[in-house]
Amino acid sequence: MRPPRRISSRERRSLEKLLHQTRDMGNYRRVQCVWLRAAMVMSPKAIARALGLSVNTVRIVQSRYLRYGEEALVGPGRGGRRRENLSVERENALLEGFVERARQGGVLVVSELKAVYEQEVGRKVPKSTVYRMLARHGWRKVTPRPRHPHVDPDAQTRFKNNFRRS
Repeated sequence: MRPPRRISSRERRSLEKLLHQTRDMGNYRRVQCVWLRAAMVMSPKAIARALGLSVNTVRIVQSRYLRYGEEALVGPGRGGRRRENLSVERENALLEGFVERARQGGVLVVSELKAVYEQEVGRKVPKSTVYRMLARHGWRKVTPRPRHPHVDPDAQTRFKNNFRRS
């Protein structure tokens, strides 16, 4: 097995700066993985134990740093909508016509919205897709309650039985 590549003192200072600049916990841990190797000369096993990561994760982070540099440590991450049918801006544009009707007290009919959505996308989609889009944009189903949550049925029957008719 070959010896691990040494990290220069210039790279170590750069890592220390990066350690103080990062605000995201995931990015901070990745920088720590490499910094602990450079500054404290710790093994991947000891780093994994100290940071609460697996040994394999520590090795992958260090390998990516040695290959790609600081860009491998700090980044936006994996989040995002990878399987979106429409971008959020296009969804907003699609909902604009329905927003005006809702402001005037109209009722949103999901089947109509689904038909417009399918026409925009160019294929059929399940109803749940439309409902998730509505939830993403802050729409919710507002219905009146069938009865008050603090209703007392016994008090109602007592009132009916003891009501005085004139």
